[in-house]
Amino acid sequence: MVGDSEENDDCVMADEMIYIPEVRNEERPKVGMKFDSLDFVYDFYNRYALLAGFSIRRHSSGKEKYSKEILRKEFVCCKQGMFKKEEPRVIKRHRGISRCGCKARVVVVKVSGCKQYVFSLVVEGHNHTMTPPERVHFMRSHRHISEPAKLLTKQLGSADIPTHKKMSILEVQSGGMEKIGFTKKDIYNFEYYESGLMKNHDVELVTEYFLAEQKNNRSFYFKIEGDSNDRLTRCFWADATSRRAYGFYGDVVVLDTTFNTNRYGLPFAPMLGEFKKAMPGGEPKMIITDQDAAMARAIFEVFPTTFHRLCIWHITTKFSDKLPRAAYEEYWKEFKETIWEIDNIDEFEEKWHAIVTKSGLTDHPWLSSVFDLRKSWVPAYVKHVFAAGMSSSQRAEGSHAFFKQYISRRNSLMDFITRFQRALSHQRQNELLADHIDAFEKPQCALLMTMDKQMAEIYTKAMFQKFEQELMQSLPCFMELKMDDASKAIYKVSERKRGKTRVTEVVYDKYSDQWSCSCKGFEFIGILCCHALALLKREQIEYLPNKYILNRWKKTAKFGFVSDSNGNEIKDCENSSLLIKRSRMFRLASDVIEHALMSEEGCELLSNNLNDTRVTLELLNDGVGPSEVGGSSSQSRYLKDPKRVTHKGSSKRVKGAKEKRMERGIRHCQQCGQTSHDIRRCPRMANTTTSPSNNEESTPINLSDPLFDEFDSMHGPTK
Repeated sequence: MVGDSEENDDCVMADEMIYIPEVRNEERPKVGMKFDSLDFVYDFYNRYALLAGFSIRRHSSGKEKYSKEILRKEFVCCKQGMFKKEEPRVIKRHRGISRCGCKARVVVVKVSGCKQYVFSLVVEGHNHTMTPPERVHFMRSHRHISEPAKLLTKQLGSADIPTHKKMSILEVQSGGMEKIGFTKKDIYNFEYYESGLMKNHDVELVTEYFLAEQKNNRSFYFKIEGDSNDRLTRCFWADATSRRAYGFYGDVVVLDTTFNTNRYGLPFAPMLGEFKKAMPGGEPKMIITDQDAAMARAIFEVFPTTFHRLCIWHITTKFSDKLPRAAYEEYWKEFKETIWEIDNIDEFEEKWHAIVTKSGLTDHPWLSSVFDLRKSWVPAYVKHVFAAGMSSSQRAEGSHAFFKQYISRRNSLMDFITRFQRALSHQRQNELLADHIDAFEKPQCALLMTMDKQMAEIYTKAMFQKFEQELMQSLPCFMELKMDDASKAIYKVSERKRGKTRVTEVVYDKYSDQWSCSCKGFEFIGILCCHALALLKREQIEYLPNKYILNRWKKTAKFGFVSDSNGNEIKDCENSSLLIKRSRMFRLASDVIEHALMSEEGCELLSNNLNDTRVTLELLNDGVGPSEVGGSSSQSRYLKDPKRVTHKGSSKRVKGAKEKRMERGIRHCQQCGQTSHDIRRCPRMANTTTSPSNNEESTPINLSDPLFDEFDSMHGPTK
């Protein structure tokens, strides 16, 4: 290198020193060197720049007038040119100045009569110092995401691995950060570019994906609808596994439309009309939703015979926000016991009115409104309808929390669908594991009773544990015969639980040989309650009658025939050996790829062979059109991508007043709720008698609040 070297990359203009890179002679560009293409020219000069410590870029071109063929091309140092100072303006991106008028460059011209290019000019001298080797990989021309790296980045992204962790994986794979070949910012730019490629083609890709799925399995159902401007408004799909599952377990459906999962703000929920067409087995017995008027109207129109139940959790959690603070703290426990522990309708209404009257809330508008809706959410009114033990839409919201691990608002529709399918496969894998345990293992019986052993053979492990719990609770129950005649016998059954005695009434109908309990446990959950089991034991009935064993809780529940509205069987896979073939092919492909990655020659050989094989397979599969079976026909045209919309669930979750106060951490007077003083200085403390406060403000809640006790009993401990 000629001239004094500096420690940094600052441009050295004042003394006009020239820096010539110290590179081996065979790596240096020379006039007269020939190349078969401009890409080869770029690669050669860029490698030279990497060894020297600078970056390059493509510059001016000279083209043939008519054919536009490039006859002359110039490649320059990245510091070529000067920064042009413009008028004062608002600076949006604070980028530094890198150009300093460096003259280093190479020029190639096309050789007459052939396709080669030859160096006609080589200027090696720079007016700035070279970048040291430990930093040269940060320079733009030396940063490049290879095709394998792009593929790996996409695969890691589909697994929801963040960018910084992608870099860690690539670092381990490459043997160091400096050997990766690009930076974290390059990955962000690549992902942004890939996202841009899908712009205005999202619905087209989704439609093609659905058609391909339907081609693979004729039981796949989908429907895409648009508005008057041919812009997508609704999209519904159901694969064969989901349709079969509905055939076995579709008597209870939980819906929640408040969760957004894509960049267009479209909620992820079934369209009821398409849902009815796609799913076999008729209308569900019960649908559980939150208090959504539009959903209620749709359910009434599409499923007129279905019982529409409101989510009890959504209603009970509003008591703390809607009621005055003092009234809530004093009477919530009584409200909770009335709602959850009373089975008789008349007793519930009598107790409710008593609480409302003594709390002074007779004219409270919200409390009156939820009482008017009592037949849609209070257990005493709804437990006679089978709901598989569910009383709220928390199961759906729990699914939202699960899917949120895989999808986000940034996803395009196509990206969302592929991520959703991946999440669904994980869920189904867990279900498959549970099925394997049921088939491979036999649960241990805690009781030496014939009925316990009987149900261990029939029920799934999860349901057997629930049944066994009921059986154990039946042992300490006390029974008293209240009435016995020719048609029926009525028993009073007392159950001691959590320090309280609960009394239920069990009726035995002698004509139908049917046991029924006032707790409606069997009607609501599908498992005989401990009160009825206590009487079966009293009557020395050793085996549980088949009428009390629902098929949905059996190990063999999914062994059955499910057909669509046309009588066609819905199969998980039309070709029973397809999954086996797919698995075998994946294992073979994985082994071949692992061997190919051991060398560059192996990668090139495999890539060439795979390309040839793909062409052959495309020719082999030519002429096979998509099937129109399964409730959807082939799309003759593609709809436009939807616009981002704002509707229910598209904004952030609305927080209650109590939750907001918890986050603020503001201290309130425990007597009157004001923030200007504490209880020691409260003016009301001078009075001996106080009345319930109507102030909506309240003290910050803690985990000892009674509401959390009720929540914990339903959903587990609150953290």
